[in-house]
Amino acid sequence: MLGALGAWRALRRCASLPRAVRLRVREALGARQPADAVRVQGWVRSVRSHKEVLFLHINDGSSLESLQVVADPSLEKRDLTFGSAVEVQGKLVKSPHKMQNMELQAETIHVVGPCDIWSFPLKAKERHPLEYVRQFPHLRCRSNTLGALLRIRNEATAGIHSFFQDNGYVHIHTPIITSNDCEGAGDLFQIEASREAKESAEKTHFFNVPAFLTVSGQLHLEVMAGAFTHVFTFGPTFRAENSQSRRHLAEFYMVEAELSFTESLHDIMQVMEDLFKTVTSTVLSKCPRDVELFHKYIAPAQKGRLEQILKHKFMIISYSEAVEILKQAPQTFTFKPEWGCDLQTEHEKYLVKHCGEIPVFVINYPYDLKPFYMRDNEDGPQHTVAAVDLLVPGVGELCGGSLREERLPFLESRLQRLGLTDAYQWYLDLRKFGSVPHGGFGMGFERYLQYVLGVDNIKDVIPFPRFSHSCLL
Repeated sequence: MLGALGAWRALRRCASLPRAVRLRVREALGARQPADAVRVQGWVRSVRSHKEVLFLHINDGSSLESLQVVADPSLEKRDLTFGSAVEVQGKLVKSPHKMQNMELQAETIHVVGPCDIWSFPLKAKERHPLEYVRQFPHLRCRSNTLGALLRIRNEATAGIHSFFQDNGYVHIHTPIITSNDCEGAGDLFQIEASREAKESAEKTHFFNVPAFLTVSGQLHLEVMAGAFTHVFTFGPTFRAENSQSRRHLAEFYMVEAELSFTESLHDIMQVMEDLFKTVTSTVLSKCPRDVELFHKYIAPAQKGRLEQILKHKFMIISYSEAVEILKQAPQTFTFKPEWGCDLQTEHEKYLVKHCGEIPVFVINYPYDLKPFYMRDNEDGPQHTVAAVDLLVPGVGELCGGSLREERLPFLESRLQRLGLTDAYQWYLDLRKFGSVPHGGFGMGFERYLQYVLGVDNIKDVIPFPRFSHSCLL
């Protein structure tokens, strides 16, 4: 009986103690008032032990800045090292140092997961080059640079969704597995069940027809644009380009939108410009320290250039004007500019430079250069379509779009010439039943991040680079 009474009294005493409130590092750093019972969990970024005091800095990925922990040296443990996972409980107090608002006075420190600092590839107080951390796709998110990148990706993703939702667009989940080759270039990853790949090629396909990883959600969005006036999708796309360049990926994310009841290419261009400026402003305002890390150590002066771009209206030139500018350029290009040939990256970069390092829309491309769905301009000997590419400094093409061909006779004629009538009979149906003038565009998300952050290699703006550690490829 006495034992039960003692246990009951002990429970009452425990219940009366203040319960530690769990805070993220970002919340702790931004707190305005001290707190008596706080619990913070994260990974150790530095350890400094002195005779009378122990200093820790811990980070949980919620911010670039780490939280300083001040503790009695008696709380130091043998496995309390750089990289170890810890849980710290104590009091959140005002910091006497100007560089930080709050610090945590530790009462207990529990090492949740020790870290072998001798074999851990990331070292304390060392700024590792992006080429180095790219070798460790399973660990590089613990570096400051990649942590900052992932927070920026998160805010940019949220900003893109907010932009479209605020402007009345309906989000559509378009298929990843499809039988459509939207771009017509043939750079597709074909899908088969693993057992079928080992069997005779004469066997039927898993889906009874060839299936591929999508290169674009545009054609599926066009279906939805026949029922909703404004739609968008934001998902993974795949290109089987055998390229190891610094600006191409096999797997990347695309932002795509379709607008019904529009007969003007300028309407499409305005949405492109508004999307770019709105999302960029969001990233700069919500991730200032993370963006500063890139602009300070990787792309000096990029922030100033971005701020200037946000103040200016984007320029517009025609494809024909662009070719004339390139022909008169004082430099020699690897690919000679000629009317009827596609613009190369070197051409795109020069055009932006020629226009004062301001993003520029290039419109009205040759008819024979573009896919079947782009609207015929019916414009004399230099036959063009209502297509547009947005070029940005240092990168080249960022967005591509067009008015879609909504006129059934024009579309039927072109599909017949290309031998695609049977494959796209459903697409012709869209023009038979309530067709309206419409258009849309797509923007490569990683290329957008590459430009905003000033990163030279696009592989450094994706969570997992496509080499090393086969389990993550």
